[in-house]
Amino acid sequence: MTTTVTIVGAGLGGLTLARVLYVHGIPAAIYEAEPSAETRTQGGQLDIHEHNGQLALKAAGLTDAFRAIIHEGAEAMRMLDPHGTVLLEERDDGTGRRPEVLRGDLRRILIESLPGETIQWGRKLAGVSALGDGRYELTFADGSTVTTSLLVGADGAWSKVRPLLSDAKPEYVGTMFVETYLHDADERHPATAEAVGDGAMYALTPGKGIVAHREAGNILHTYVELNRPAEWIAGIDFADAAAATARVAAEFDGWAPELTALITDGETAPVPRTIYALPDGHRWDRVPGVTLLGDAAHLMPPAGEGANLAMLDGAELGKAIAAHAGDIEAALSAYEEALFPRSESEYADAHEILEFCLGDRAPFGLIEFFTGAPARSAMPAAALCQPAEHPQHEQVDQTDEHESRALKQQLRLCAGFWHGTGKLIILPGRKDMHCPAMQSCLIAPAR
Repeated sequence: MTTTVTIVGAGLGGLTLARVLYVHGIPAAIYEAEPSAETRTQGGQLDIHEHNGQLALKAAGLTDAFRAIIHEGAEAMRMLDPHGTVLLEERDDGTGRRPEVLRGDLRRILIESLPGETIQWGRKLAGVSALGDGRYELTFADGSTVTTSLLVGADGAWSKVRPLLSDAKPEYVGTMFVETYLHDADERHPATAEAVGDGAMYALTPGKGIVAHREAGNILHTYVELNRPAEWIAGIDFADAAAATARVAAEFDGWAPELTALITDGETAPVPRTIYALPDGHRWDRVPGVTLLGDAAHLMPPAGEGANLAMLDGAELGKAIAAHAGDIEAALSAYEEALFPRSESEYADAHEILEFCLGDRAPFGLIEFFTGAPARSAMPAAALCQPAEHPQHEQVDQTDEHESRALKQQLRLCAGFWHGTGKLIILPGRKDMHCPAMQSCLIAPAR
């Protein structure tokens, strides 16, 4: 195939597409608005999944380069209540199923895998017009133009390519994140570093929470999560870092100081991230010579899949173009036929994860998600598990080593719920069901 594939956007999806095309000997040109790869910080840590992101990197021939940038130990996870009590802890088991890497490092290995002339930096797209017969003219902010017969919009949430295919526009989902960083965490913020642990830390309640990741270089990267109306956000002047920090921290009054320090002790100005999404199951009719990938195609609430999906989109599109090198429309049709159902499923999962994190049952829905315990919406409140009724540790120690660890962890979970949240653990009407099993518990407000 001699037609150059024109890609708008040098994010992870667009770069993966260009790399897979390069592996198959197909030329590509990426037009990126940023002046250089070093213009801005490229976000935080990502977990790259076996079933999508890692498959994309394999198709790009970059598995070894990817393995070299993994942050070892960062798959660990813990959940805390607002008082800092550990509700759930999972250590990095070393299997590498969801290894963590910095977005900037991942972007770097993709950029370095491409010929130097592939990416044209500082080319901000101003608009696109259809010329007919599947041809398009791109106009850039500097007045220059490019004509193409194969255009891919990899230009994110506010894609300028998308209007060629769809009238859909992103809408605010009612959730915002505020991003902060702590540097030299173990030395300068030891209590907070200990609370976060080795990987990810979640402290979640209905409507608000604090999520932090330990990143390479002894950095704690935090997203403060809030369900708030757009008017509330607009009322905060984030140009005044001190005032904005105080306003956000006030939402967590009474929380453990080692958690609120992730907000109040931030060493960078707080950055608001309002969360937008395209309509669920966003799709479009086939339009000759143009398609979308990543957030341009399926912007959804964050659920740990955005980067993975963008890279998988890029890899799948690249393989489809290579497989139908003489028929662009067959390639784009094959790609979109797989893209739409895949995206629709991911939309449902993304909304579910957001509900787990900030919905009425937070954090218990997310705990059930991580542990595999069945979620029950209703059951008889026949027995109340008071703290004194927990089985003694001596009884737990009589089990085998594996079961003992599991039961002790669930004992801590019960105790954390009771002492940390003032909620009763309600068991079904079975006298032989013990609290440590946590198999059918409901959490309900204390009466």
